[in-house]
Amino acid sequence: MIDEGVPPLSSTRCRCADAAPVLRLFHHNIYEYGRGVRGLFLMTLSRRELELTLGKLERQGIHHFVQELNPVKVNLFFGRPAFVAVARSIVTRPLNALTPEEDFMLGTLLGYDREQQCRRFLTRSGRGMPEELPLAAE
Repeated sequence: MIDEGVPPLSSTRCRCADAAPVLRLFHHNIYEYGRGVRGLFLMTLSRRELELTLGKLERQGIHHFVQELNPVKVNLFFGRPAFVAVARSIVTRPLNALTPEEDFMLGTLLGYDREQQCRRFLTRSGRGMPEELPLAAE
């Protein structure tokens, strides 16, 4: 899952200052998860940031999986077990290669605005023109 060729953080002094904004967001996401605000989270992280976050997820028993992007970046999905299981079954290739249906399901699981997800689906699937549809506030 994780490239064994990447040196562990413990062997090099952690650049925690570089990771601080990401770690603040991660801790906020953990807070939202604990409060039931959302059931699934996605963060794109460097491998160093991933190492800092995985331990906390494992200690707290939060389900997660890692999607490899390239030698330095990964997508970390975490959240409720059923949500993570569905995301894992959908995310079998790059996110930009998902079908319109898969993209819609994943966006909805991630808690994205449902109306915007509907418009995105209509655009990506070629089934409608969202600009013809009035926005909810109109």
